[in-house]
Amino acid sequence: MRLDDLLFSQGFGTRRVCAGLIQQGLVTVEGAICDDPGADVQPEGLGYTVQGVPWLYQRLAYVMLHKPAGTECSQKPSTYPSVYTLLPAPLRQRPNKGAVNGVQAVGRLDQDTTGLLLLTDDGKFIHRMASPRHHVPKVYEVVTRHPVDAAQLGRLLEGVLLEDERVPVRAAACEQTGERALRMTLTEGKYHQVKRMVAAAGNRVEALHRSRIGVLELPPELEPGQWRWLTEAEVRALMAAPAPARAGAAG
Repeated sequence: MRLDDLLFSQGFGTRRVCAGLIQQGLVTVEGAICDDPGADVQPEGLGYTVQGVPWLYQRLAYVMLHKPAGTECSQKPSTYPSVYTLLPAPLRQRPNKGAVNGVQAVGRLDQDTTGLLLLTDDGKFIHRMASPRHHVPKVYEVVTRHPVDAAQLGRLLEGVLLEDERVPVRAAACEQTGERALRMTLTEGKYHQVKRMVAAAGNRVEALHRSRIGVLELPPELEPGQWRWLTEAEVRALMAAPAPARAGAAG
C-alpha cells in the first residue's frame, strides 16, 4: 500500500493533505522519516507517527470512551458538547462507505448518563452490539431518588408496562447495591429505558452510569472523557457471545 493511501485510510485528510504531510517530513515509519508519498508499506501491524503522535495501523477502528456527563452522543448536538469532540481528528475523519465519515457510537447514552460507550467504523460490529435480536447485555449502575424496596425490584424483574408500549419490558437482572442504588442489566435499548422502567416501578433515577457491555467492563483507570483502542481479543470476545446476566434480585 502507498504511504499516502495508508494515511488517507486512517483519517489524516484527503490524499493531497496526506501527501503534503509526508513531503514535509512530518511522518515517520518504524522510526525513520519517510518523505515519499508513494513509498510502499505493509499496513498490518505498521507503527508510524504523524506530527510526532504515534499511531498503529487499524483496518477498522474499535474504541471505548468513558462518556462524561453533559455530553451528547450526536455529531450535531443540540445543547451540550458532542462526545466526538473527545476523540482525535483522525478517528472522526476516517473514510467510510456510508454518508458519514469516522467512527460512530454503538447506541447512545443520554446527556446526563455516564459510562462505557463503544465507537467503531465497522457496521457489522455496530449491528451485533446494538440489535435487540442479539440480546447483548448492558449493565447500568442506578442511583434512585427514593429508597429501593423489594416490590420495586420485583416489578423490574417481572416486567413493567411503559407508555406507548404494548408489551411489558423487564430487566434481565436487577440487584440492590445500596439503600438508593441498584444494578440493572438490560438486553434491549429502548428510548430512556432505564429511567422509564424505574419510574414505572415507583421510583426515579437520579444518576445513571453504564459499567459493562457484554463481556467488556469499563476499566477503572479510564477517566471520564478518556478513550482507548479495544484489543483484538476484546473485539473477538464481544462478537462471540454476550456475557451471562447476573442472577436476580438481592436486598
